[in-house]
Order: sequence, then C-alpha cells, then structure tokens
Amino acid sequence: MAERDWLVEIGTEELPPQALKQLSEALGQALQTQLAQQHLAHGSVECFATPRRLAVRIHAVPTKQPDREQLRRGPALQAAFDATGQPTKAALGFARSCGVDVSDLQRLENEKGAWLLYRQRDPGKETRALAAGMIEEALKALPIPKRMRWGDREESFVRPVHWVLSLLGGETVPGTLFGIEIGHRTRGHRFHHPQWLEISEPDAYEPLLREKAWVEPSFARRRDRIRQQVEALARTVSGVPVLEESLLDEVTALCEWPVALLGQFDEHFLRVPPEVLMEAMQKHQKYFPLRDTKGALLPYFITISNIESRDPQQVRAGNERVIRPRFADAAFFWDQDRKQPLADYAPGLHQVLFQEKLGSLGDKSERVARIARWIAQRIGFDEEIADRAARLSKCDLLTQMVGEFPRLQGIMGRYYGEHSGEDPRICLALEEQYLPRQAGDRLPSSDCGRILSLADRLDSLLGIFAIGQKPSGVKDPYGLRRAAIGLLRILIETPLPLDLREMLAFCGTGLQDRIDTGTAQGEVLAYVLERLRGYYQEQGVRGDFLDAVLATGIAQPSDLDRRIQAVRAFAQLPEAAALSAANKRIRNLLKKADQPIPDTFDAQQLQEPAEVELSQKLAALRETVQALIQKQAYGEALQQLASLRPAVDRFFEEVMVMVEDERVRNNRLALLAQLEGLFLGVADISRLRGEP
Repeated sequence: MAERDWLVEIGTEELPPQALKQLSEALGQALQTQLAQQHLAHGSVECFATPRRLAVRIHAVPTKQPDREQLRRGPALQAAFDATGQPTKAALGFARSCGVDVSDLQRLENEKGAWLLYRQRDPGKETRALAAGMIEEALKALPIPKRMRWGDREESFVRPVHWVLSLLGGETVPGTLFGIEIGHRTRGHRFHHPQWLEISEPDAYEPLLREKAWVEPSFARRRDRIRQQVEALARTVSGVPVLEESLLDEVTALCEWPVALLGQFDEHFLRVPPEVLMEAMQKHQKYFPLRDTKGALLPYFITISNIESRDPQQVRAGNERVIRPRFADAAFFWDQDRKQPLADYAPGLHQVLFQEKLGSLGDKSERVARIARWIAQRIGFDEEIADRAARLSKCDLLTQMVGEFPRLQGIMGRYYGEHSGEDPRICLALEEQYLPRQAGDRLPSSDCGRILSLADRLDSLLGIFAIGQKPSGVKDPYGLRRAAIGLLRILIETPLPLDLREMLAFCGTGLQDRIDTGTAQGEVLAYVLERLRGYYQEQGVRGDFLDAVLATGIAQPSDLDRRIQAVRAFAQLPEAAALSAANKRIRNLLKKADQPIPDTFDAQQLQEPAEVELSQKLAALRETVQALIQKQAYGEALQQLASLRPAVDRFFEEVMVMVEDERVRNNRLALLAQLEGLFLGVADISRLRGEP
C-alpha cells in the first residue's frame, strides 16, 4: 500500500507562550490517536511550534485505510431452520438486517455449536477524505482551559486561526476548518517575511521556513539556538548565564527567529540583593542574568529579540532603558523596608486575613510558633529559636519588596532578618520555610528550617481540611498536595522521628477555639499517607510494599520508609513468596475462628511433630526478632523470619488446623497468631503479590 508523509499546520495569532510546547506535543499525540482510530499505521512524528503556528509532520501514512472484514453471527442453525429445512423467522430477520437473502449467508461451526454467519468486506476509505475530520477531532482534544471565539463563527480555539495547511504527500487535503479552506500555503516571520509561502510537499516545510521565511519551526532547535547564542555572548564579558529551563522554554515560545543581544545596567544597582535583580530580569523582562565565575552577579543581561535588526544598538538601548526604572524601584524598596527591624512588621500581620474561618496571618504565625516549639522539643532543638523564627516567618510579606516581587518571600525575610541582627539560624529558617517549593526541589538544610517548614504545612493542611476546603479533582487553591508531599519528604529524607498522628493531634488543640478538627485529623493523615503512593512510585517501589507497611497503622513516615525498604529487600528472597502465601492462609484461618483466640499457645498441648517444630523455631527467634524490631532493624528482622519457611511449609503440609476438637484448634490458631504477630511487627506480608 502506498504511503505518504502528512503535514498539518494551524496558523494563529500569537499563542500563550507558557502553553506552546504542551499544545504542540498534544496536537501530535491527538493526531496519532485519530490515525489509530481510523486503523492507519504510520511512521515517526515530528512536532513544530512557534508563536504563530502549531504543526505536525507524520511520516509514512498510508494513502488508504486497509479493507476490513466484518463478521456478524446470527441465530443458531437449529433455530434458523425448521424440520423441513425452511428458514425460520429468525433466519429471515437476520438476513434482512444484513441486506441479503438467507441463501447468501454462511455457516459458522465449532465445538460449541453452529450458527448462521454474515461476512461483509468493507473497503477502506481514502486518507485524504478522512484527514480534515481527523484534524478537527484532534484540535477538539487539545488541553485548552479557556477557548475563544472570533468573528461571527461558532468554532473556538486557543487563539484566532488565520490559515490551515495540510498536505498528504504533494496533495492538498480537501476540507474547511474554522471557516477557512485547507490549503498548501503558510506565512513566514511577521516582519521579515509576512508574505505567503507555498509548500509543495511535507519535507519542504521545515527548510523553506528556515531558509526563506526567517522562521525556525522546530521548538527544540530554536531553544538550542538561543542557548548557544546566550552562552557565546556571555563569554564576551567573561560571564556565565543563568539559564533557568522554564525561562528558556518561555523565551523560545516568544520568538520565531531569535537574536541574542547583550545589555548593561548601572553597577550601583548591585548593592540590591542579587535575587531581586534577577527576579526583575527573569520574571518581568524575560532577560538572562549573568554571573562571574565565582557566582557574583554581573551588571549585564542578555535579551532575545524576535527580529534581526538593522540597528541592534537601538534595540539594546531600549531594553536597557526598560530595566532601569524597575531596578530603581527595587533599590527604593530595599532602602525603605530596612528602616525598621523585621520584627516591627509583626503587628501588621493581624490586619491581613489568612482565611476567614482560620483568622489572620498573625493568628497563623502564633499557631505555627506553638507547633514549632513542640517539634523542637522532640528533636532536641532550641525551642526559643524555633518560636522566634515562626513569629517572624510571615513578616516579610508586609514589605514593599515582597509586595512587588511575591516569589521572593522568605528570601527577603532572610535578608531583612540579617539586617535586623536576628540569630543566623532564624535568618536561614525564614528562607527555608518554603522548601521544597516544587517537585524535586531541595529540602531545608537546617533544623530550624525543617521545623518551620513542617509547622507551617501542618497548620495549613489541618486548618483547610477542617473548614471543608480540601483539594478536589484538579482544584487545590491552597497548594495542599504540594504541602503534603513536602511534609513527607522532610520527614523521610532528613529523616525526623516524628509521628504524623501525634503532630496532627497537637495541631488540633491550637485550632480548637475556632473549629473542631477531630474528623479532619484522620482525613489529613489519610490524605498525606496516600501521597506516599506517588512518592514511592517515582522510585520504582511497588504499591503492595506500601500497602503491607501501612497495614501496621504506623504513622511515622521515617519509620514507614525503613519498613518499606526492608520489605522491598525481603521480596527478593526465595522464601518471600511462600511466606506471603502462608500469611494469607493464616489470616483466612484466623478470620474463621468462631471465638476469641488465646494470646498464647500451650506448648504441652501440641501433638504433631510439625507444630512442635514450628513452635520451637518460633520460640528460638522471638526475642531476637523483637529486639531487632525495637532497634528498627527491620531488614534483619525479616531475614531472621525468612528462616522459618521450612517449618511453616511443613506445618501446613502435615497439620490440620480447623479440627473438631476446640481445645486443639484454638491452640493451633494461637500458634499461628503469634507467628503472624512477629511478621506484623514489620509489615503485613500477606499483602504482597508474590512475584519477586
């Protein structure tokens, strides 16, 4: 069957830069989904994206669907014909529904019976005839939160569409989308080449735009080009560019023909904290800051222009003029904010609402301080330092600098704390309270930072759950998912020996004058522990390992982690599958007990050699295993318990547990309950799937 490359391009007004890459990849995936639904195989897929276009080129697409055979099974032969061999109403009705005579039907016979059969061959449709519909369905499937309409048309898209291009090989796909006839033309750069360009075939698309129209259609190549230009330009002033990946993506999405330009600013602005200047350059102006080889900020920046100007000096000067007033404002805020100590902002927190039912930021700071003291006491940290850090933790939110640059909260708290002469441990904690800020981010490095981060997250989680605003679906306005994962990471990866159930109970006492948190405590505990699934899944840890450990009811994340790692190692042992199966069997037997099982078994009543052997092995290991569990040496404990496999196997092969003699039955159940109890000291291994 003949194959052709298929090119699709949607030309639009400027697309949202932060969504461009995702939209491009989604369009490629959606078109592949459409091809699969039409039973059209294909080769490799290339996605292109610029501010004014989304495009996909799919290689080796068949020009026609494969013919398909449809089989319809009718009534059984015994119901299809009467005793004289004449077709019954059932046979006639089936033939009529298929549009044929009974004589045209075939028969299907196998070991299960015999039936009438209709075999229909449907010829495949031309791909060109299906293409417009596939494009339309693919565009409908794109993840666009808010679509817009333009003109008087009913169709909607992320931005107004100005042209649609689609070629299958050298032929234009017939059809209309957004009221625009599908064609074989595209447009170049808005300023350098605004004229139409004719695309003769899909392979000509990329080189024509790149070489004739001042457009680099490949997002990846455009991104690499920006990186290379920025790095080369930085070297001219002995600088190292700060290339945040998210900013690099955004700048790539803002231009079709990137040209890097070096700008400069007055050195006296370097007296302002570098994070402030970088925030102004990166967030507001989309500039790349430069550092020297020692990490100090240089008075330079690199901007990316979307045109190759005949007078680049004018473009450079314009960017330098734009950044100057922003830096001047930042310098003013820096000077004004430091006219009073950081602690003097604290009274104003009571005038800022945190949440209507949970009070002001001042109320929250007091609750966090109380929790911080409690945590500090348990990990052996200075309670007064933890308390002071918590009471200062939100003060920088009232400064002019953070009001202008919200992402600098915490960072400015550290600077203003240092200027006010606060303890260095407090200053560092003021910045670290927000760590980790997102997935993969670093954790607080100091004890005070960890305490503050934990206390703030615990208060938010419990309070928001208690007022009935827990996350639902994709809605999480208070960032509780992120807070829960950050909480777990600190407790596990630091690690800290803190119990979530106990912490939530203590947090609840601080909210009792406002709201009842009784139910919410259990909800938050379940919510936080459920986040462990994603946490461990990313590490390749099986879900049944987590289930086995959570079944113990342990709520200390660092301890849970040690148990999970022990179970993970145990599952690799040759004895694991058999012992897991044995524990499942024990669990089922214990459930069948019709009366309470004794806490201990009577060794004198054991009759069979196999149960005697198991009891002796159990007695020999009990103290050792319990001591290992007490030391949290869970891996060693399971290694010891693995040695019981031969005795356990023999027991179930030779001993009948559920005998009629109640005394014997209960004694054997008590023996098994003690065996299960030793394993449950680490985890419920009956929940393991069995495979290694």
